[in-house]
Amino acid sequence: MARYKDYSYDQHKLLPIRYSEQILPGTFEYTLHHVIDELDLSVFDERYQNDDTGAPAYDPRVLLKIILFAYSRGVISSRAIERLCRENVVMMALSADTQPDFTTIADFVAGSSERIVRLFQEVLLVCDAMGLLGKELFAIDGLKLPSNAAKEWSGTKTDLKQKQQKLEKVVRAMLAHHREADATETETSHEERCAESLERLRARVRRIKEFLATHDENRGPKGTIRQSNVTDPDSAKMKTAHGVIQGYTAVAAVDAKHQVIVHAQAHGEGQEHGLLQPTVEGVRENLQVLGAQDALQKARLTADAGYASEANMKYVFERGIDAYIADTQFRRRDQRFHTAERHKVRAQNDRGAPRLFRPEDFTYDEIRRTCICPAGKRLYRNGANVTIRGFTGMKFTAPLSACLPCALRAQCLRHPKKTAVRQVVFFTGRTRDAGETFTAKMKRKIDSALGRLIYQRRLATAEPPFANIRHAKRLDRFTLRGKPKVNAQWLLYCLVHNIGKIQRYGPALAGSE
Repeated sequence: MARYKDYSYDQHKLLPIRYSEQILPGTFEYTLHHVIDELDLSVFDERYQNDDTGAPAYDPRVLLKIILFAYSRGVISSRAIERLCRENVVMMALSADTQPDFTTIADFVAGSSERIVRLFQEVLLVCDAMGLLGKELFAIDGLKLPSNAAKEWSGTKTDLKQKQQKLEKVVRAMLAHHREADATETETSHEERCAESLERLRARVRRIKEFLATHDENRGPKGTIRQSNVTDPDSAKMKTAHGVIQGYTAVAAVDAKHQVIVHAQAHGEGQEHGLLQPTVEGVRENLQVLGAQDALQKARLTADAGYASEANMKYVFERGIDAYIADTQFRRRDQRFHTAERHKVRAQNDRGAPRLFRPEDFTYDEIRRTCICPAGKRLYRNGANVTIRGFTGMKFTAPLSACLPCALRAQCLRHPKKTAVRQVVFFTGRTRDAGETFTAKMKRKIDSALGRLIYQRRLATAEPPFANIRHAKRLDRFTLRGKPKVNAQWLLYCLVHNIGKIQRYGPALAGSE
């Protein structure tokens, strides 16, 4: 019969620990510890006014070390970070066993947005000194993440006013129920629960009223009214592959040599069209801090179709930036993706969503100038020389009698309940007086053999940092509210990524594993 050694959990053991020996060479915490100690963090001194009075503050170096190390392990909650400082030996070593509380940690992240921007530049200086920046090719991309705000609290001022009226109606109904209950005997616990619910509803009404009184209508770059969020007005409602979220678009510009992030910023914008110019200017500013005054004039810049717009194309051409920005039809012109539509249709069928009819699904007779829709109905011509963005075309519109009762409305119209009839345009060429657009110039540039060769490097440059931050470091949502605070949290995660590059490729720290 087998015999086993006796053991007991009811015992104590004191272990002598030397904190400096817990930070082992070759690890992320070793790199973090030495990089933070070498930085000039005097910019954080202005946060504290305790020279003559007040208790001593926690050293910013200690706070940065424990926050960045926690982020590298996917721990973002300030309470969880506080607990690690008491229970994790490495966190004890990085904090020198000072054990800051969660309010100190949360206040440091939320109140240091401008200083973290400077810290990001300081770490870039370290990367540049170690030769980790190639400054030859930069790739720009974005990641949409939810924030600490519910999308149910979003809407235009009209929508929010209607929500307020509905809540007030519920409050009046509950008050009437209370008056009826007062005439009869009811349980005290039930009355207390109803009173708590009533107070919560009143708080929501006050919250909406205050928001409507202090905030103007949210308008986009083109002046259109957009939805605002009562909880976090800086955030935006945006579509993602996983549904609609209330959050921010986290943008990063990545250097191609070792995938070091050279600029990062969070924007409360669902569309990326307007984010290219501030990102490029941010890259330019950070490179100037590194001493590279004209780096963008010598480097190449890549971005995906999310940044394609005539304004952005004009911006990069007029400033002499060697950019390669794909348009929405880029893959359609590439023979390597000629079967892509077949796979898209199959994916849509798997999800149960019908594919919308495109102009190529309509039968167009250029000679007779007629158009037949997929349902076999004839569309009437209501524009023989329509001009759209420098192109001329022929526009057809479906009659109400044919379109309204059609069984294929769901496949033909994106919003069949709002849109009455389908319109389709067949382009015949460019207008005589229209010159070549900047978008056309970019198409010709990126469709060249050299352009496709350069652009295909974008995927291997921009995507790995986002995969590292979102999946390896487990940043699946922002826990703060307001653009400055969210931007600080995004920069801290980008710092974790860059310090990881120093750990792996830095000549002074690599190879010591």
